[in-house]
Amino acid sequence: MSTWYDQAIIYQIYPKSFQDSDGDGIGDLNGIRQRIPYLQDLGINAVWLNPVFVSPQVDNGYDVANYYAIDERMGTMADMQALIHELHEAGIRIILDFVLNHTSDQHPWFQDASRNVKSIYRLNFQVKCNDDNEFLIVV
Repeated sequence: MSTWYDQAIIYQIYPKSFQDSDGDGIGDLNGIRQRIPYLQDLGINAVWLNPVFVSPQVDNGYDVANYYAIDERMGTMADMQALIHELHEAGIRIILDFVLNHTSDQHPWFQDASRNVKSIYRLNFQVKCNDDNEFLIVV
């Protein structure tokens, strides 16, 4: 039995450099919405959207600081909902690049793990501390 992704024609979009809708020099979700006719003309049926979540952008959005919010430089949650709706209306699926194997050092889980020896998140990170339990380095 074939699944949709077996036949998918996927177009990868790095939002920050794809299309700027507001003239600030940074691509955004509304810019992608503006280009849906172009995506349809390409004949694709899915887009792979690189990270759009809140991030300090040390490594281009792969250092997520908040999995529950869209980076304001790229738009809002309402913009994301509109993009998803409009892509689906155009017959285009969306795949999010959802980074789960690491976080930003600004993420609350990391902050707690690096400061609290008894943190429930401690086992999720490899944190080294000195004899006084002061955070030294993450490996």
